[in-house]
Amino acid sequence: MGKMTLTGKGRRWVTGGHPWIYKDDIAEGKGEAGELLPVFDPAGNSVGWGLFSTTSKIAVRMVTRSEEQPNREFWVQAMQRAIAHREAHGLMDPAGACRLIAGDADGFPGWIVDRYTDVLVMQCTTQSAERMRDFLLEVLRTVLPFTPRAILDRSDVGVRKLEDLDPRVEWIEGHVSEPIEVQEGPVRYLVDVEHGHKTGAYLDQSANHQKAATHASGERVLDAFAYSGLFGLHAAVAGAERVVCIEQNQAACERILENARLNGVEDRIEVQRVNGMNALRELADAGERFGLIVVDPPAFARNRREAAGAERGYVELNRRAFTMAREGGTLVSASCSYNVKPEEFLTYLRKAAHLAGRDGWFMGMEGPAPDHPQLLSLPETRYLKCAYVTVH
Repeated sequence: MGKMTLTGKGRRWVTGGHPWIYKDDIAEGKGEAGELLPVFDPAGNSVGWGLFSTTSKIAVRMVTRSEEQPNREFWVQAMQRAIAHREAHGLMDPAGACRLIAGDADGFPGWIVDRYTDVLVMQCTTQSAERMRDFLLEVLRTVLPFTPRAILDRSDVGVRKLEDLDPRVEWIEGHVSEPIEVQEGPVRYLVDVEHGHKTGAYLDQSANHQKAATHASGERVLDAFAYSGLFGLHAAVAGAERVVCIEQNQAACERILENARLNGVEDRIEVQRVNGMNALRELADAGERFGLIVVDPPAFARNRREAAGAERGYVELNRRAFTMAREGGTLVSASCSYNVKPEEFLTYLRKAAHLAGRDGWFMGMEGPAPDHPQLLSLPETRYLKCAYVTVH
């Protein structure tokens, strides 16, 4: 077994609470890819145990501050805590979907498990998750309150390149060839777990789908960057007069229409397959008005170097949205870029409102649903911002 010894800076970083140790903060040490290693400060005192990566800038991800090596019972208890958290928040409805294991936030670095009814979809994004996959899956089976019908490994995300891991899509157990029907509040929707974005759906926005819909009754609604149309579907089911969904991906547009028929609202949902930025500009120039506008684009800033470009994108998108909001209407604007901080995002919205010649009354900002825990010691888990603004 190897071990890691920190620099003084590394010791201060770890004792400050952050669970990630960067390569530059390791004085010496060795280990195998994904190995669980003891970690020591410069004086040789134990600071806990962490999972090692041979290639990532994040060299060690701490899993415990105890001197005692984590054993099987340690991982069992961590999973039981994760499942209990979802149960406490009412997220284990057999017909629903949720994130069962949220990687580092739940104490399982790089290992994500999503549940779509009784089908599990996992992702391994670190060498440690890759190494421990089968063991962790065996432990998960023992603590789940149900027996999975099928288990899919969707480890095909780009971040695996940083860990020198090849993409992989593999049915570990069973197989599901048809889309899975999921219930989210009053809405039903279909999920293609094998080919859809991420593990099939964007589960982190589930609570915001339902909250935004409280502003939809009797309104014309615009759902920009709609993907499977869940903001728009919730709005239609909540009584929106008309919903326009803007989405560039052809398969996603087809899925929106399927979901609309599934919920009996196909007569009130219009799907436009267009570029989101261009469509917002054209709708604004055409004088369109909406009582509820949702702007939920993909991440604009995947690192700090992209932050300047992200500001331009967010300001431009939201300027068009402010222009199209009716007097007293609601703008729901989201950013999933961790590198855009909440106060920065509000600054972008302020600039957008000013450029549109509108006043915005900030009603609050929501984060992800409770199945995506926001760990206080890991700011990176606080990535999603969803601002609610009344427009005048």
